Parts: sequence; structure tokens; C-alpha cells
Amino acid sequence: MRIMFTTAALLGLASGAAFAQGTAAAPEPVTQVSTVADLAAICDPAPGHALRLESIAYCQGFITAVGQYHAALNPAGSAVSRPLFCVPTPAPTVAQTGLGFAAWARSNPQHNAEPALDGLLRYAQATYACPPQAPT
Repeated sequence: MRIMFTTAALLGLASGAAFAQGTAAAPEPVTQVSTVADLAAICDPAPGHALRLESIAYCQGFITAVGQYHAALNPAGSAVSRPLFCVPTPAPTVAQTGLGFAAWARSNPQHNAEPALDGLLRYAQATYACPPQAPT
């Protein structure tokens, strides 16, 4: 009888703990970033961050979209406009770019309050500078 009572008590405690975990407020998923600091934080979230994978995916999607838009505006061989940055061959992975951007943001905190896009372009220009243009 004592064993059944102890088992029932333990099960009650376990289910209470599970209930408490289930009712705790879940972290908010990343749905937008505004500043350089915001983007840097999701590009390199802490290892124990509850939404680490979601944050990294958002970062990589943001970087990919900016890169594709920049490439569309500056097709290879176009004399119409000069690109803001020139990605080397072989190109870095999106993951490497996200981590590189986060490291750049930590080293350049004066840009933390700027729009995320501006900071990402600053990083790209500093990291992937285009060769000097030949005089025409």
C-alpha cells in the first residue's frame, strides 16, 4: 500500500511539473528584425537559445534575400551600375556569412541601432569589397 501511495505521489508531481512546463510562456518566434543588433543576435544565437534553429533560419533567409536582390540589380558583366559588394569565388556559405556578420556587428557596435539592411550592406562592403574600377 505504501508503495502504491508513493508511486501515485510521484506521478502526481511529475504530471504537475509537466503541466507547469506546458503552461510556461513559450519564447516568441523571430518574425522580423529592425536593427543591426537584432540581426546579429539572430545570426549567432546563444547555444541554449530556445529558438536557436528558427533564429538561424531567419538570419539565413534575410541574408539570402538581400544577396539575391543585390545580384538581380547588378547582373554580372553589366555596365549599368556598380555593385555594392563583390562576392568572391568560391562564395562563402550563408551560414559563414551570418556568423561573419554577427562578428562584424560585435566589433562595430556604433552601427547597432542602424537598420539591419544598412548594417548587412556595410558588412558586405567591408568584407567583400569590389576591385577598383578601371578608368573609362
